Amino acid sequence: MQKLFDIPRDLMTEEELMQPGGLSCQGCGATLAMKLALKGLGERTVVVIPACCWTIIIGTYPHCTLQVPVIHVPFETAAVAASGIRAAFDVRGEKDVVVMAWAGDGGTFDIGLQALSGAAERNEDILYVCYDNEAYMNTGIQRSSATPPGAWTTTTPPGAIKEEPKKDIVKIMLAHGTPYVATASVAYPDDLVAKFRKVRRIKGTKFIHLLSPCPPGWRIDSSQSVKVARMATQANVFPIYEIENGGYTVNVVPEKKLPVKDYMEAQGRFRMISKEMLNAVQDRVDRRWEQLLENSAAP
Repeated sequence: MQKLFDIPRDLMTEEELMQPGGLSCQGCGATLAMKLALKGLGERTVVVIPACCWTIIIGTYPHCTLQVPVIHVPFETAAVAASGIRAAFDVRGEKDVVVMAWAGDGGTFDIGLQALSGAAERNEDILYVCYDNEAYMNTGIQRSSATPPGAWTTTTPPGAIKEEPKKDIVKIMLAHGTPYVATASVAYPDDLVAKFRKVRRIKGTKFIHLLSPCPPGWRIDSSQSVKVARMATQANVFPIYEIENGGYTVNVVPEKKLPVKDYMEAQGRFRMISKEMLNAVQDRVDRRWEQLLENSAAP
């Protein structure tokens, strides 16, 4: 894995647009993700944040860890608020400003899905980023539709685990005809920065699904965040790829594929998963990976 300072300089802006003083937990993937995202986007960026962990991380007024304009909006309105801001910049003739909605999985997969669907259907010229930590972490690790099967949350009934598969948000966005859809991970910073740099030149709706480890929610040590995120990709649980105008590109192919079991055993939230469910998850992951490779090979 390339370290932050090994990322090619032509991919990054020189400005440090995220300053110290954020209020995140130690090892928070969402904090590292924002730093890398702004390295790719640059200062001509407006960030729209609904209710989520980043509402807190950013700091208490009048202090702000981000050095770009930030607008806080209600939980369900990130995409529609970003659409309105984009329209205002268009009226002013400021076409070079990227309007980025930055929401967690609860505000994307669940509460914000209606507004996101509307923006994508209209092909609004915005960037929507879901930093996915796979539960409602800001309010206490409650289950979302992004929570993977077998995972524990604080709303899991005693003795039970989530059985339903994780909602496939990428397919949902592709069904809207979205021009650019990609996955990214804090474990692969060069790929992440390159994708945020790329979206500056793409018109229409851009959607990036970003894996963001949460040490308290995933039951991992704060020092293991990047390692566990990398394991997710090496096990093909969270493959790294992009779809631009319908064409698939797999950006990271694991040199040595890990069993899903290794990825799950690294996290306390999967401690109650059964062998039968683990096998079912492995089968599903294998099928999705083979389909992804087929799509990327298609002319």
